Amino acid sequence: MLYRNKKPHDPNAGKWIGIGGRIELGETPDACIRREVFEETGIELRSAHFHGVIRFRSDAWEDEDMYLYSSDDFETYDGLALCDEGELAWIKEKELFDLPMWEGDRLFLRQIAEGGDQISMTLSYEGDKLVSASDSFS
Repeated sequence: MLYRNKKPHDPNAGKWIGIGGRIELGETPDACIRREVFEETGIELRSAHFHGVIRFRSDAWEDEDMYLYSSDDFETYDGLALCDEGELAWIKEKELFDLPMWEGDRLFLRQIAEGGDQISMTLSYEGDKLVSASDSFS
């Protein structure tokens, strides 16, 4: 997980979030997650499991869709890299939900922790407050 505390004007400041970033022109979501994980952590994913799509809607920030992945098949070299966006840490699952994070993130992370798959969720925010969460499973 990544504790966001280094970027100025960061809407994620003070929260723990997963690793990821924007898809580049011509890049697939699978290629993006591999690139972003390596750039932010120094970890090389050998494979990643696609869980679904999370749609973030907000009155304060740009709407975005997130492709949700997890992996337990990766190569680490010299531990976690330094990240210019915040502090990286391995978090034990039993401690994960005690961390400060977006309320909506708790919903999809809990589904993954419980073995959920094919997650489709829309999270709507007013500022930092989650005002609605709807999901469907295919």
